[in-house]
Amino acid sequence: MNGSIRVGNLFGIPFYINVSWFIVLALMTLSYGGSLAAQFPQLGLGLPFLLGLIAALLLFASVLAHELGHSFVAIKQGINVKSISLFLFGGLASLDQEAKTPAGAFWIAIAGPLVSLFLFVGLTLMGSSLTIAAPLTALINLLAYVNLALAVFNLIPGLPLDGGNILKALIWKITGNQFKGIVFASRVGQGFGWLAILLGFLPLFAGGSINFWTILIGWFLLSNAGILAKDATLRNQLSQFTAEDALVDENPIVPQTLSLRTFVNDYIIGKTATRQFLVTNEAGELVGQISGDDLKTIPTSQWPLIQVQEVMQPVEFSTTVDAQQPLLDVVTVLEQQQLNELPVVRNGVLVGFIEKASIRRLLEQRLQANPA
Repeated sequence: MNGSIRVGNLFGIPFYINVSWFIVLALMTLSYGGSLAAQFPQLGLGLPFLLGLIAALLLFASVLAHELGHSFVAIKQGINVKSISLFLFGGLASLDQEAKTPAGAFWIAIAGPLVSLFLFVGLTLMGSSLTIAAPLTALINLLAYVNLALAVFNLIPGLPLDGGNILKALIWKITGNQFKGIVFASRVGQGFGWLAILLGFLPLFAGGSINFWTILIGWFLLSNAGILAKDATLRNQLSQFTAEDALVDENPIVPQTLSLRTFVNDYIIGKTATRQFLVTNEAGELVGQISGDDLKTIPTSQWPLIQVQEVMQPVEFSTTVDAQQPLLDVVTVLEQQQLNELPVVRNGVLVGFIEKASIRRLLEQRLQANPA
């Protein structure tokens, strides 16, 4: 993770702290400490800021509990939590996949705010029932209302906030399309981002000063919601195609009984680039691969006498995809296994090749046909 430090595991989940977290920790310590020093001058100089540091750490513990709420519900649904990170704007639980149903997405999203609301109620009751020193009571009440603010802020119905994920689940349920839910909730999140930026600049027109923190939050919402909308739009397009739709234009399949001379004449000469060709037997099954480089040590006079099967190399593809497999799943395989191409089969028979470039061409053709 860029700019993040791994500090250990929480319930088996890798836990990271971003360097921006330390900036917020220092600012909160000074802010809370200064407030306590003003309220309780009898504490002296050092103690208020020590309590301020404790309050800041407990606040981040509250954010961590919020993210653990998301994580435990996700794990309950069989979803792996890759990491939990604390950063400038709070926390993030990174999941390795989306929920499989709108209801699952809803419960993962609502779990974090529910934890924060539970902490608010618990801390409020604690502050009102315990007989302790006034500074500690003030500290507990502060943490209570910070957790309330954390819950309310995250329930704003726009991605990437929890409320946006709740809205996404609702639209998903209504339309039956997960990606439409993401795009809609992302657009709402962008709207809230612009609103926050506007509110940040608004005091300037009344002779006041710009609220940089509000502007920063607005920029965070605007940029992240835009990324999510773009990603969901792309994935929605991919979900409408199968692997067979994105086969490479030129046929990369060569029969094993073909002579090297015919192979060169039909597949190599006049082509713009060299590549690997898949070799099949009479039943259409994948048996090997060959490229122009494999012929360099063979005299051209022997090419008419030698068949492709005598020169071909073992197949190095450990993964194949079915012709009817959704293209979105194919892209996931390419990314997870860091591959550039995959062979496509139908009923065990090889039908072609799929590449990242052929997927891009398909999407470009779709865009040109439907520019809106």
